[in-house]
Amino acid sequence: MARNTVLLKIKSLSPALSAKEQRIADFILNDPRFASRMTINEMASELGVADSTVFKFTKKLGYRGFRDFRTDLLAEEFDPQISIHENVAPDDDPLTVAHKIIHSSAKSLNDTLALLKAEDLERALDFLLGCARISFYGCGESGVIAMDAYQKFLRSPIPCHAVMDSHMQLMQAAMLTPDDCAVVITHTGATREMYAVAQLAHKAGARVILITSYPSQRISEFADITFVSTSDETRYRPESLSCRYAQLAIIDSLYTAMMFRLNDGAESLHKIREAINLIKDEN
Repeated sequence: MARNTVLLKIKSLSPALSAKEQRIADFILNDPRFASRMTINEMASELGVADSTVFKFTKKLGYRGFRDFRTDLLAEEFDPQISIHENVAPDDDPLTVAHKIIHSSAKSLNDTLALLKAEDLERALDFLLGCARISFYGCGESGVIAMDAYQKFLRSPIPCHAVMDSHMQLMQAAMLTPDDCAVVITHTGATREMYAVAQLAHKAGARVILITSYPSQRISEFADITFVSTSDETRYRPESLSCRYAQLAIIDSLYTAMMFRLNDGAESLHKIREAINLIKDEN
């Protein structure tokens, strides 16, 4: 069990929780050490909820019951100096701000790595290597990530495309086939445009790879594989900005692993380099 994996699961599940379940989540996140030493009856009594509510909460996290949940929570090491939300103070000097931001970004990457599963990466690679075309989708900040992914995957011999306009994305998604693979990137998982794109891609029979920070959202219903990009929020930098590094790292991992498995990967890279060389200054 990687460090703080339970807490990350709770945080990513937050949008799908009821009011009572959110109370349980907040209680655990605020003091995981104390919560890990409670019985299900003690926690339910402390929060004024039924034992069954606590039990259902742990089931939502993927555990068989409260005992398995508490075992993982006990196994984690809690560092009081590292919080889920690390704030940048208004009177911090620029170097301190840089230190906190970079530390937060590094933590996001490590937390994302903790949630990656080998079987999901293998399945995603099978989809990418076996498809006729790869399509990348995202809007707003996630759209920038999608275009970065497109720029990378252009170096592969597998045809790929991406557009920023949401209407064109819907049109492209509607024209996908079972031979295609759609990579949908959305931080919240609640963006209407990306929900519609994933729904259309799924309906068309294409494989759907979802990258999001909140896998509990309804968009996950249309995904064959979901990768979770975690992030730390600071006072002046929301999660949607800090999760970019985690999303880029997931995409880079898939791209690099895919290129090593392609027999003609080196040839396509050579063509790209030759094309770029045409506009390089020889001086």
